[in-house]
Amino acid sequence: MIFVTVGTHEQPFNRLIRAVDELKGEGVIDEPVFMQTGYSTYEPKHCEWKKFLPYDEMQQKVDEAHIVISHGGPSSFLMPLKEGKIPIVVPRKVEFNEHINNHQVDFIEAVTKRFNNIIPIYNIKDIYSAIQNYDQIARSIQVNTISNNALFNERLEVIVKKLLH
Repeated sequence: MIFVTVGTHEQPFNRLIRAVDELKGEGVIDEPVFMQTGYSTYEPKHCEWKKFLPYDEMQQKVDEAHIVISHGGPSSFLMPLKEGKIPIVVPRKVEFNEHINNHQVDFIEAVTKRFNNIIPIYNIKDIYSAIQNYDQIARSIQVNTISNNALFNERLEVIVKKLLH
């Protein structure tokens, strides 16, 4: 299953929803697709969808998904990373009235440069190739997520030991 999420930002992300829906309709995507469409005004014709999902249902979809396709909001693509999955990330762009500026483009570029743990899509036409070659691309990327909780606990333990000794 492919899971597509566009988050909860109030501007539509029709470009992503339409592109994946059309690929499914053309038979290019041969596995089930579920979309969380948010405020998008385009309604998928070939995929299951809901506008919004509660957190636990979102987590379930991520767990079940072979591929997660997300907008460039960190909450949406960090969830699959925590599960050891490489997300395909399509940043919202101001030129398509998907956001108020291009901070998602800048953020995705920075994440890709620093961590190289996502598959960024800057041109929606590239989504076809990313889906078709997903397994090969994902195998070539190492998921190196760092748990801030674990790091905090390690540092706290050092401080406590120093205080007690």
